[in-house]
Amino acid sequence: MQATLLKVFPGRLPAVLWLGATLLAVGCKVGPDYERPEVTPPEAWRWKNAEPSDHVPKGEWWRVYDDPVLNSLQATAAAQNQDLKAALARVEQARSAARMSRADLLPTVNGSGSFTRYRTSGNAASPIGFPIPSFHAQQWQVPFDLSYELDLWGKVRRGFEAARFSALAADAARQNVLLSLQADVAVNYFGLVAARQEIKTLEESIELRQEALQIFEQRLDAGVGSEFEVERTRVEVALAQASLGQAHQREAELQNALAVLCGAASSGFAVETTATLRPAPRIVPDLPSTLLERRPDVAEAERQLAARNAEIGVRIGAFFPSVRLTAQGGFSSEELSDLFLWESRTWGISPSVQVPLFAGGRLKADLDRARAAYDEAVANYRQRLLTAFREVDDNLAAIRFLKDQYAARDTAVVSAGNAADIALSRFSAGTVSFLEVVDAASLKLQNEIARIGVAREQLNATVRLVKALGGGWDDPDPQTLSVNEPHPVERHVSSANH
Repeated sequence: MQATLLKVFPGRLPAVLWLGATLLAVGCKVGPDYERPEVTPPEAWRWKNAEPSDHVPKGEWWRVYDDPVLNSLQATAAAQNQDLKAALARVEQARSAARMSRADLLPTVNGSGSFTRYRTSGNAASPIGFPIPSFHAQQWQVPFDLSYELDLWGKVRRGFEAARFSALAADAARQNVLLSLQADVAVNYFGLVAARQEIKTLEESIELRQEALQIFEQRLDAGVGSEFEVERTRVEVALAQASLGQAHQREAELQNALAVLCGAASSGFAVETTATLRPAPRIVPDLPSTLLERRPDVAEAERQLAARNAEIGVRIGAFFPSVRLTAQGGFSSEELSDLFLWESRTWGISPSVQVPLFAGGRLKADLDRARAAYDEAVANYRQRLLTAFREVDDNLAAIRFLKDQYAARDTAVVSAGNAADIALSRFSAGTVSFLEVVDAASLKLQNEIARIGVAREQLNATVRLVKALGGGWDDPDPQTLSVNEPHPVERHVSSANH
């Protein structure tokens, strides 16, 4: 192609391209250069401005929970989740759009070939004063067309800049989908384990209450019991069975949710696990100073902001003249055998300048719209930062106070069990009514279920903290969630409620 064009434009094409390259090199870029907006962090945070680092490998942070079933679910979800696949497709679309925009920086060259055979009219108007006889002719053509807009004002470069940042934002959005997917899998799995643990507790409680019901029915038949004892025990059995039904419903719903997250149909999908809720991993007191840099949603918002900023330059460039260079060249001959002879060459150059004179306010309105879109992106970016600070604070507080709640519930379960044993002994001795036995047993069951719920929330809080921190764990200790960043922030779990 290059050799052909050099033949078509001997001694001229290099000069034309050199002139275009020179103008491109010295051309300016209209519009503002991007600068990150200032954000005032909370006083308790030591924050530094830096580039987003959401591309840093997050590591398989869920392995800190040391559960092989959870590990398997995470691997399946990462490979089969449809939302994640859709996000990846959006990234590819954005990257292709950026490549298309980058192509505007280069000339467009088209080639074609054609053959025409025709007959002229013998009665056509003649410019020489007497009729021209009809004749037959043919023509072979191989033309090449070159078109190039000189980016004197940087409008094309700003357009590529906007497309590039949009592609980076799409990739950050994919990272956010992945992190949210991993968190959802963990939360739903812990909910499933908790539901099955509740089911086991309720089944044991129902079995004990049914045994008590049989005893009271035998006492009634023997004339030493009361009908009240029998009916009240039946109520307790029915209430426990109703709670068992609710727990089974939650189990089915959570298993169906995991199926969707893993990209599978809910029918036929089953999670086989006999695990019980384990203690939540310990959270180290220090948080990284680069906290928000690793959050993909914050990175996405900032890259969208940079793209909107570049689009302002594109709109400003529309106010300036555009210079386009068009060149034609190729070969034309009557006979195919003569087509590529040097005498058959043709060429032409036609530069043009287009100056916007009047557009009815369209260009000004388009610029105002771009600036308003930038202001919107600034607000979205700052809102994402505020949300990030809040989410970290919320989950640090949750981890701290849920620890206290679990200790209180554990004490309540032990005390309720002792109270139930004492009430049963006193009832057997005839010193208290059966109502005290029923109340003590119900209180024990309620606290056991509540303790399971608090244990589940403890694990969920650690998952939410991972998500709030943007991931970033690397080979964690099996009992500790630690951050692999060297610059700690002066904030501790003990002060999370401030």
